[in-house]
Amino acid sequence: MRRYSANVGMLWSHLPLVERIEAAARAGFRAIEMHFPYAIAPGEVRDAIQNFDLALLGINSPPGDLAKGELGLAAIPGRESEFAESLHVALNYCQAAGAQALHIMAGNTAGYWRAACIEAFRSNIALAADLATSSNVRLLFEPLNRALHPAYFYHEVDELAKLLDDIGHPLLKIQFDTYHVGMHHRSVRDVLKRNWSKIGHIQIAAVPDRGEPRAGDIDIVEVLEEAEMRGYDGWIGCEYKARGNVEEGLAWRQMTRFSEAG
Repeated sequence: MRRYSANVGMLWSHLPLVERIEAAARAGFRAIEMHFPYAIAPGEVRDAIQNFDLALLGINSPPGDLAKGELGLAAIPGRESEFAESLHVALNYCQAAGAQALHIMAGNTAGYWRAACIEAFRSNIALAADLATSSNVRLLFEPLNRALHPAYFYHEVDELAKLLDDIGHPLLKIQFDTYHVGMHHRSVRDVLKRNWSKIGHIQIAAVPDRGEPRAGDIDIVEVLEEAEMRGYDGWIGCEYKARGNVEEGLAWRQMTRFSEAG
């Protein structure tokens, strides 16, 4: 059976974070992932995770100033010291809360020279890889689609894969989100196939509305079957926006093609 995790950054987003964790457990999930939990003490998150016998798969690195539209610091030239500080905060949070992975956000880079952004990214991620190795935390990177995030540092999986190749650290993996990939490519399966060696986590949502994965322009089960054929046995993150009531929308998990591994 496929193992689905609830992304409580999107699911039950109207509830306080700890209540989202409880809601995920009551809905039958055995793992969760989240976006920016930093306003809540990591011990409180760990206690909730343990109380409901869940696994915390991962969190996002601090985004910077969300009010200014920032989405991370890893590729922002001149802010390397801020990135290093935020990295320490994130890794410490992962360890204290029990998170297994950290999605490092690169940032919106409009207005900066591309070459300077690439250099900042390489330097910052080399530091991150060294620190994460000693912290036993996996590092994930995710392209965000151009339509929704036009200023983000990378939009394409192939583009990100080359950047990670240039850094050359085995700890660095891609978070493969069918929604973001599907907004650029009709054959999401082909993108997964050619970048398979670098994929560390898979997330799902429909294209183009980012709703429950049972509908949309992309055959998500086809993508999951390809991953399973290649040996993927990790969790599948449900990072979607419910079209209505979250619990009612979860009926897609009982659909045969979603519930049974290919």
